[in-house]
Amino acid sequence: MSCARPPDFRVAAPGPGWEALPLPALVLDGQGRVAAVNDAAEIWLNMSRNSLLGRMLDEDEMATRLRIQPSLRPLVERVRNAEDALYQPEVSFQIGDRAGGHQARRAGVHAAPTPGGPGACCLLIVPAEDNARQSRNIRSAARSAIGMAEMLAHEIKNPLAGIRGAAQLMAMNATPEDREMAEMIVSESRRIVALLDQVERFGDTSAPRLGALNLHDVLEQVRRSAAVGFARDVAIVTDYDPSLPMALADPDQLMQVCLNLVKNAAEALAGKAGGMIRLRSFYDHTLRLPPDADDPTGRPLPLQIEIEDNGPGFPPAIADQVFEPFVSGRENGTGLGLALVSKIITDHGALVRVDSRPGRTVFRLSLPKA
Repeated sequence: MSCARPPDFRVAAPGPGWEALPLPALVLDGQGRVAAVNDAAEIWLNMSRNSLLGRMLDEDEMATRLRIQPSLRPLVERVRNAEDALYQPEVSFQIGDRAGGHQARRAGVHAAPTPGGPGACCLLIVPAEDNARQSRNIRSAARSAIGMAEMLAHEIKNPLAGIRGAAQLMAMNATPEDREMAEMIVSESRRIVALLDQVERFGDTSAPRLGALNLHDVLEQVRRSAAVGFARDVAIVTDYDPSLPMALADPDQLMQVCLNLVKNAAEALAGKAGGMIRLRSFYDHTLRLPPDADDPTGRPLPLQIEIEDNGPGFPPAIADQVFEPFVSGRENGTGLGLALVSKIITDHGALVRVDSRPGRTVFRLSLPKA
């Protein structure tokens, strides 16, 4: 396919690590033309660099070699307008072959602003097998936690009740020094029981009680509870889209998820001057679950909740594992809160993702319409 490049077109120079990227990556200039292509993208798209440079991905001349559904143009426009990174989880790439046909491939696409002129945007393509692996890891983590709940709750809570009762009896006739030790045993026993209660929630395999609900009713109840309790020293701001339709979710479970995420944010901001939590809702029609046998097009998840804080972010060592049980960034954290969030949202047939860096951590929940 010949490619006559426009006279104002300039090839981008992303940097020395560009070709070493293990995933397909493209840079688009401010007019949406491909300005850089790495080796992995040439291989995955089955197109040479010369065939791509200077062209728009959705122009008519590209249709015989590459068809992308849905179009990436709305995603790129949102990145340019918001000047922030966004992710579209399910994109179909119809890639031309030598016989004149097309091979179907699926991928998620990360889009982010990049140096290279006004409006320049980088696209990172994550093939579907990598997305599926991440989903399997989250589901596997949830199943592991369920198994631990069934084993630990029964085996530990019963003897703990006896230990706590014995310590309380000892304290009644003990010296002041011994009474202090007995009270410590009671206190620590209660703390362990509270931890096991949290673990036990994983053992509940009943389906969520789904119904139509107003996301803002849930978020406002969470905001009010946090403002008079664990987040009383933190500024909580809201950015709601009042036009959102009703969501399909279990109100109690969604409340538990949002309270957990807001509490985590408040704990991350403890002692920080100018700490702020933002609750945001908006509509994104591009987000879907990966296709499966029940829904070949992928279930739409257009209703978005974001819970953002300006804390320190997750330590790099655990950034990719925060939804796994018993992984925590806090010294005394149990590592169960986010694993429970992942289980509940997975049971809803919805998505939860996190983007964390110093100064900005955002959890996004993507839910279906009622």
